[in-house]
Amino acid sequence: MRILLIEDDQEAAAYLAKGLREAGNTVDHAANGTDGLFLATSERYDVMVVDRMLPGLDGLAIIQAIRAGGNDTPVLILSALGKVDDRVKGLKAGGDDYLVKPYAFAELLARIEALGRRGTASQPDTKLKVEDLEMDLLARTVTRAGQSVDLQPREFRLLEYLMRHAGQVVTRTMLLENVWEYHFDPQTNLIDVHISRLRQKVDKDFDQALIHTVRGAGYSLRATR
Repeated sequence: MRILLIEDDQEAAAYLAKGLREAGNTVDHAANGTDGLFLATSERYDVMVVDRMLPGLDGLAIIQAIRAGGNDTPVLILSALGKVDDRVKGLKAGGDDYLVKPYAFAELLARIEALGRRGTASQPDTKLKVEDLEMDLLARTVTRAGQSVDLQPREFRLLEYLMRHAGQVVTRTMLLENVWEYHFDPQTNLIDVHISRLRQKVDKDFDQALIHTVRGAGYSLRATR
């Protein structure tokens, strides 16, 4: 499944995202309500896991906003507020399930899987395509213009993230958190090196470059037209 995690506690988010990925899911993480709402309304997910108390915009406001826009992706609310009235407010706001902190990861995973089974969101993508660049997530293969592109596991994950956010600016922080699972800047050229290697494999032998540096912001995978 493709899961959106909106959680401002970095340690809790890292633990949860790691466990969800180890269970075979793809996870996007937003550390505040504003970024969370942006991802929720610009990407497709099978399940959203939303903390209730968030900086910028609280969890219930996010859920109400996406429901008002017609988004029916199943939402699991996480909250330290566990009274009956709190749970009722969460469900009335549009949440599909409510789990009180602290929680057992096994229970959280089971609830997410249950929401995914009965959710009405689209099935997770198994193939990604940007221009003539194609990725098969099940076969773990990449081709460009029909030619095979041989990638190392980390390169594959990096390209997958860029393709899922095609046309958007992806920051270094987003890459560190979602590709390397770092929640700090190692102050190295780690990302630059991997982007350079990826360009050699994806763009070098083709007339049109797809991977672009956005000065002062990050990177973007898009056609130049």
